[in-house]
Amino acid sequence: MSTYDQSQTHRKSSFAALALGAIGVVYGDVGTSPLYTMKEIFNVAHGLSPDKGTVFGTISLIFWALVMVICLKYVIFVMRADNRGEGGIMALMALALRARHKASHRAIIVSLGLFGAALFYGDGIITPAISVLSAVEGLEVAAPALHPYIIPLTLAVLIGLFLFQSMGTDRVGKLFGPVMVFWFVSLALMGVNSFLKSPEILYALHPKYGFNFFVKHHWHGFLALGAVVLALTGAEALYADMGHFGRRPIQFSWIFFVMPALLLNYLGQGALILRDSKAIVNPFYLMAPDWALYPLIALSTAATVIASQAVISGAFSITRQAVQLDYIPRLRFIHTSSSEMGQVYAPAVNRFLLLAVLALVLVFQSSSELASAYGFAVTGTMAIDTSLAFIVALDVWKWKLKWAVTFLAVFLSVDLAFLGANAVKIIDGGWFPLLIGLLLFLFMTTWKKGRTALIRQLQSSSKSLTEFMNQIKASPPIRVPGTAIFLYSRHVSLPFALLKNVEYNKILHDQVILLTVTTQDIPYVLAKDRLEVEDIGQNFFRVTINFGFTQSPNIPVALELISEHGIKLNLHEAMFITGRETLVPSGNPALNRWQERIFIFMFRNSSNPILFFGIPSHQALEIGTLVEI
Repeated sequence: MSTYDQSQTHRKSSFAALALGAIGVVYGDVGTSPLYTMKEIFNVAHGLSPDKGTVFGTISLIFWALVMVICLKYVIFVMRADNRGEGGIMALMALALRARHKASHRAIIVSLGLFGAALFYGDGIITPAISVLSAVEGLEVAAPALHPYIIPLTLAVLIGLFLFQSMGTDRVGKLFGPVMVFWFVSLALMGVNSFLKSPEILYALHPKYGFNFFVKHHWHGFLALGAVVLALTGAEALYADMGHFGRRPIQFSWIFFVMPALLLNYLGQGALILRDSKAIVNPFYLMAPDWALYPLIALSTAATVIASQAVISGAFSITRQAVQLDYIPRLRFIHTSSSEMGQVYAPAVNRFLLLAVLALVLVFQSSSELASAYGFAVTGTMAIDTSLAFIVALDVWKWKLKWAVTFLAVFLSVDLAFLGANAVKIIDGGWFPLLIGLLLFLFMTTWKKGRTALIRQLQSSSKSLTEFMNQIKASPPIRVPGTAIFLYSRHVSLPFALLKNVEYNKILHDQVILLTVTTQDIPYVLAKDRLEVEDIGQNFFRVTINFGFTQSPNIPVALELISEHGIKLNLHEAMFITGRETLVPSGNPALNRWQERIFIFMFRNSSNPILFFGIPSHQALEIGTLVEI
């Protein structure tokens, strides 16, 4: 069986093990929201007094937000939009593009998907910063004199977290799973202990209290939604990490374990504030008994480190999908699990996130300041998910229009309410994820546009394959023993390296393989569909290798299947030949000056195709040329 025949990968691990791993990786982000959500809702900037009606309204909003956004939208509906097991906004975009659309409609879908993915990176930067910082800030509750050590300790913890990523999601999940189980059990016990002292808090689950909250507080109530959304952080990571653990383990662990624990803790915090209004300063830590404060700070720090894992793993997954779909340059990926195809580590992405997170902590200095920057990225991505899911429901699931529109109207109205509440915080910090999103969106669209311009340039200077074959038939060059495998784009008829090799060296190998690698809009391509082989005469073969957008394109491994197509090939003696273009500006009208510079910079810093495709360096040859872009 081929290494890539992975359509049923999640069955190779037990359901319980995957559910435990999901708890350890997927739910860390939303699971640590109780650390700061209630504290931020009652932030003095929102002008809310901790009276009974306000506390009841706050708990009601959190509960129904969890039900509407995570339970119904993501767990029930959006997670059905798995692209053969893979989740995340790039997979959702690929699904939405599968139906036939007008060029203008495709451009809108692509723009939504790319901007949503870019916002997710902003979330991936803010989550580790605010989560770890909010946990370490518990030291102030225990001992105010420790305040000067909060930032250094936070930086140290974050550096350790990102250094740990090279171990891979598989090991991380197995290690973090038990810790997070203990965390959620602790959340539940703390909450139960508190709300049993004020059981009337259970009435807050009625939706009327959420409605009354807006009637009473008007504008301030709307602004408070910007803090309520903090209870939903991690919803997109939940979907993006679906390829790591599978849909059902994630759904099961949320419904029967994670959400009950979260709800009990929020009820406990609300009950505490009812008894003591001064607890709004930090209701999570003040809910704990004195003897448990320091152990709770240690556990919270561990949990927030794990919380960061959800978005980091999601960033790795989305980056690989974007590379495979050719929206960003080739990057190096390392598979960290022999059984789960979705589990990868991206060193370059890890370094970028680490530097950005450290800078964020140093600039904002506190979790309250970071909270202003947090919600915009989260709500923006959620709104885009809803829009793309609507297209999938209509065109792929073939829902009736009235049901698809109902889905869009209900969930998008919720998303836009949260987005609007966070939009007013752009000046206070919301500009950060917006800036990150716009920059990454710019880079991705420029890369795609530049790649299109480069392919057109190569096409214009290339000779047709038919013309070349007629030429060597009329005037045969010297044939030398062995096999030459020429890599080239499927958009170009003849490999540039082959043409130059014949023009300058006047030789050809006995067997020539023209090799093209394509990426399909599905996560996995089965072994039986991996290769397409065409005999074009004179011992020339045109071979296409098909990969899914979540698979690592290892060419030598894929070519092990070529004997099944009647071609004799000794892979250990074959020579892989590829072109290496050096780009120079040309004033191409397809790209303006700054786009040319950005694309050339990205092209020069992309991963070498020989390394990217897993080709042994001692069997590789590059033939370079200058190309005006």
